[in-house]
Amino acid sequence: MLSPDPRGLAWGLLGVAGFSLTVPLTRIAVESGAMSPLFVAAGRAVVAAVLAAPALALTGQRLPNTHQWRRIAVVTGGVVIGFPMLTSYALTTAPANHSAIVIAILPAATAVVAVLRAHERPPIPFWVAAGAGTVAVMAFAGLRGGGVAGFGRADLLLLGAVVAAAVGYAEGGLLAREIGAWQTISWALVLGSPLMVTLTLVSLADGVPQGGVTHWASFAYLGIVSMFLGFFAWYRGLAIGPMARVGQVQLAQPIMTVGWAAWLLGEPLTWAVVAGGAVVVLCAGTAVRVRRN
Repeated sequence: MLSPDPRGLAWGLLGVAGFSLTVPLTRIAVESGAMSPLFVAAGRAVVAAVLAAPALALTGQRLPNTHQWRRIAVVTGGVVIGFPMLTSYALTTAPANHSAIVIAILPAATAVVAVLRAHERPPIPFWVAAGAGTVAVMAFAGLRGGGVAGFGRADLLLLGAVVAAAVGYAEGGLLAREIGAWQTISWALVLGSPLMVTLTLVSLADGVPQGGVTHWASFAYLGIVSMFLGFFAWYRGLAIGPMARVGQVQLAQPIMTVGWAAWLLGEPLTWAVVAGGAVVVLCAGTAVRVRRN
């Protein structure tokens, strides 16, 4: 297997930086019932679709063919509907640190799906480094969050979100090679918009959410960056690939998330942040640099 293109890693890291705020900002949006998880999950997709549809029309993008629409539906189910919906409900009860423990397995899950779907064959040292990075992230997040105290409903929701995102990432990365990175997420948003608009209206049955400026600012970020702009960079990085290796840069996301959580949610930073971050970066760097002899 060829070594990964540095451009793919750079674009992937940019996407990860954008996604790193998703968990703490979702937590802020749904905390104390300020916004319902249904409104946050569906509404952010509607915001992104409002941006995506004009972008596609103004640039004269050609409609995908029938086969591509089926694959776009997979992306829609994974990253437009599945991941936002499941994480929004999970974060009504699960703290950000605990959520990071579960979501930390997403790079490994993406690598597995890439192997199955894209027929990539990373060498054994890749899996060793990727596995070590996953363990390091989970241990780091566990230290920050006090460990995993039981396995409950929120954990099941988060695991479901990981599976949904991994499938959506892999399929989206393949589609991006054919129709473009931003076009892939844009068509996925457009395809999912009828359902998400309907769910948003259902969530508004009891009235408009009474959140404050912080809640609405968090919601706006989730719609504009987490649901739209972040995928421009992420899918471009995956398209350059190889997906299994580029996906490993997401091992840095929980570290970034903890940093944001410390600033936005007031969680204290400790030596574990520096030590854990160094180990994770080392493992991720090893995974993306390994090559087949």
